[in-house]
Amino acid sequence: MVAAVAVVLIALRVGNPGITAGCSTGTGSQRYTLSPAQAQNASIIAAVAARKGLPDHAVTVALAAALQESRLTDLASGDRDSVGLFQQRPSQGWGTPAQLQDPNYASTAFYNRLEQLPGWQSMAVTEAAQAIQHSAAPDAYARWEPEARTLAIALSGEVAAGLTCRLTGFTGAAPPPGELVAAAASEFGAPSLGVTVDQKRGWAVATWAVAHAEAYHLRAVAFQGWTWTASSGVWARGPIFESVVTVAT
Repeated sequence: MVAAVAVVLIALRVGNPGITAGCSTGTGSQRYTLSPAQAQNASIIAAVAARKGLPDHAVTVALAAALQESRLTDLASGDRDSVGLFQQRPSQGWGTPAQLQDPNYASTAFYNRLEQLPGWQSMAVTEAAQAIQHSAAPDAYARWEPEARTLAIALSGEVAAGLTCRLTGFTGAAPPPGELVAAAASEFGAPSLGVTVDQKRGWAVATWAVAHAEAYHLRAVAFQGWTWTASSGVWARGPIFESVVTVAT
């Protein structure tokens, strides 16, 4: 039985301004790099699946679709009236342009249609994605399946410390701490920071926090005896620092 633990955020100083910012997941030849913004969008897609109680296969399908359609970028325009991560079209009943540029809404809309697709749980990733997206290139999603699966494993908490980002600093004013807590609760569907969670959920939340680190000026994330710091860009074993701040709703 997995012991219950808490996800916490801790404050440290970001250094190494000469290092390029970026995120990565996977190992060896299956290592994939993303920008912090791409990682944040991917983590939202995974969190929404968790909120809806969907299996990791759904996350892989959604990530493959978003990688093909937008490279995990929240696009303001596209082919005809397509917008957002999945290039969904308002004229096809997906929602308003403003709604579809909200990754939380867009991911929810994608999963809602996926759930209505008979047998999607056993479909190949590219087949399920095409059935939702109706792309002119129906086999295009297959090329993204390895990356999508690797991301899904990391962001769904199947592995510990599955995603890491190295950040060189932050620009602008930091959002109020309550905004991060609210975002986590909205995307996961329940309070998720500073509360007791099991191991899989905890790693899902911890990697979500790392993926949101640039946007919310997070300098470190700790979970289950591991600590990620923005300046090092790695997860390392170590004690919880005295400056720990537990984020709670």
